[in-house]
Amino acid sequence: MTRPPAPFRLACAAALACAVLFATGCGPRRLPGTEIPDNDDTRAILQSIETYRQAMERRDAGAVLALVAPEYFDGSGTPDPADDLDRVRLEQQLPQDLARMEGLRLDMKVRDIQVEADHARAEFTFDAYYRVTTPSGPIARRDTDVHQMTLRRVGGRWLITSGL
Repeated sequence: MTRPPAPFRLACAAALACAVLFATGCGPRRLPGTEIPDNDDTRAILQSIETYRQAMERRDAGAVLALVAPEYFDGSGTPDPADDLDRVRLEQQLPQDLARMEGLRLDMKVRDIQVEADHARAEFTFDAYYRVTTPSGPIARRDTDVHQMTLRRVGGRWLITSGL
């Protein structure tokens, strides 16, 4: 069998290289370090979550509540309505809970964001390090978990509807 002429081989190699570049260069952009599509919505949601993280570290209940939708509701994953949390109860409970904490550091890594029209779900891991004031003095705590937050676009902003 005879080899094709060199110009033909070069043209094939160039076409293959262009095809590889086209296939890899035109794929969907991802948020750095994730498999989350990089678009206006996912960037805005990521920013809302970061703003929440910073407000929590400052223990600023007002700043956290500014990120919460009026219809906020969290059933805490249990069938018992006693631990359900709506916006009104959150407004009462959050300042008290944050006042009992000292030295809060909250690390969050968003693993997934799913957007459907004006609703979104964000899944993230978190590590919270803090001290909580008890009658016998401060106690160091560390909480680590995978968590889910739901959000809704309201007036161009993504507000939290559950999952604090």
